[in-house]
Amino acid sequence: MADIAVTNIQPDRAAVASQWQLIWWAFRRHKLAMVALVVTVMMYIVALVPGFFAINDPNLQNARATFHPPQRLHLIDTENGFSFGLHYYPMKLTRDPETLAAIFKEDTTKRVDVQFFGRGYEYSVFGLFNTNIHLIASPDKTMPLLLFGADRLGRDVFSRTVQGSQVSLSIGLVGVFLSLMLGIVIGGISGYYGGRIDFFMQRLIDFVLSLPTIPIWLAMAAALPQDWPATLQYMMITIILSLTGWAQLARVVRGRFLSLRTEEFVAAARLDGVREGRIIFRHMLPSFASHIIASITLAVPAMILAETSLSFLGLGLQPPTISWGVLLREAQNIRSIATAPWLFMPGCAVVVAVMALNLLGDGLRDAADPYNK
Repeated sequence: MADIAVTNIQPDRAAVASQWQLIWWAFRRHKLAMVALVVTVMMYIVALVPGFFAINDPNLQNARATFHPPQRLHLIDTENGFSFGLHYYPMKLTRDPETLAAIFKEDTTKRVDVQFFGRGYEYSVFGLFNTNIHLIASPDKTMPLLLFGADRLGRDVFSRTVQGSQVSLSIGLVGVFLSLMLGIVIGGISGYYGGRIDFFMQRLIDFVLSLPTIPIWLAMAAALPQDWPATLQYMMITIILSLTGWAQLARVVRGRFLSLRTEEFVAAARLDGVREGRIIFRHMLPSFASHIIASITLAVPAMILAETSLSFLGLGLQPPTISWGVLLREAQNIRSIATAPWLFMPGCAVVVAVMALNLLGDGLRDAADPYNK
């Protein structure tokens, strides 16, 4: 009897890979989307613990630092001998003898070394405990480090921008989560049952889509009492943004359910006596979960821009709450733009966040497309 040769043949990875593995392999080929993923993850890490990345107390006012310009960090010190080390020079305020305009100039005779994991103001971590450890800190509290300069009250713009990321980025996630829940439930019921239920749900969706979004946002936000606490304002603004953001997703989900309810795996689940709720959430939704994830990443920037616009117009979150929109209200007039252009730095943060999330969404959408391989 001839010996049977047994060979270990390595199967093709794509033939045995799961759907999520295929999506990840396709996503990794999208270099710009990978960069956007890194930027997005870093921004949300900062938003989780903004106090750790902030340098100064974002609410601390300093009359001597009114419209203080941004300061530069130096690595090599040639003014006080030749040495290495991250440091900065405090700025000295002088006046132009003719125009009396404020002039800030680096005082190179006073070097201040930057401390990594140094101690500064105290902040709360997830509401569980307080600490005063910061990524970078200045040992001299009389000469603070102002990377993005200061506003009209002498508050650190960099620390306020970092602190504002927590509200602006989280309001996008929470708003999209609420919109996602409404869109999946209403769109899923409409597409799964059809008939009169589908007709009623579609008319409701048509009504929501026909509403002018910006005027509705402005009217609902203006109706909020100005004396509400910050947490209640945050919750209501999130709900307002969610109420008009679910309709488009519901229509997409409804179309997918209409096409899936006649598939063989759905019929097999019905014949096995599986409950309708399990059929919807366990069998039908996972089949286009990649599309939903791509839709979420593209919807988050719209929520961030909506909150920023409402707060910028004074109809969203109100001080002392710190968000990017609230910070941009400092740059509403020509005098602020001419005197302190660095007050636009929160706007730069909005641009970076929206661009990163949009590129991430484009990469996920292309990777999840079965016809784009």
